[in-house]
Amino acid sequence: MKVFKNGWFERFARKQRITNRAMLDAIDRAERGRIDADLGGGVIKQRLARPGQGKSGGFRTIVLYRTSERAFFVYGFAKSDRADIDADEAAMFKKAATHVLGLSDAQLAELIAKGQFSEVKRNGEEISE
Repeated sequence: MKVFKNGWFERFARKQRITNRAMLDAIDRAERGRIDADLGGGVIKQRLARPGQGKSGGFRTIVLYRTSERAFFVYGFAKSDRADIDADEAAMFKKAATHVLGLSDAQLAELIAKGQFSEVKRNGEEISE
């Protein structure tokens, strides 16, 4: 399973001090069938805890997800900032999932080289870079 984040999510994670470990733990939970919300079309919502706190008051993340293959963190928000995404946003994420999850390895490598995505690697507790 490879895990990635887009440029927007990378900035969000850095600002909110979300660690790579927290993102990888969320995907590990999804791989074990513990998905917080399945929005359909390859889009899931996973909760992440605020550093030093629990998940209930933490962050909600939108992940483009294909079991045992790839996951892409593309959007996040604090529960205190908004309740949920709206129907138009959900439709947009589903359309994006169709495209992104269908990328070949070569196409994905090209997008990584251009800085549009980066791989989330297991590097301890370091803040997302």
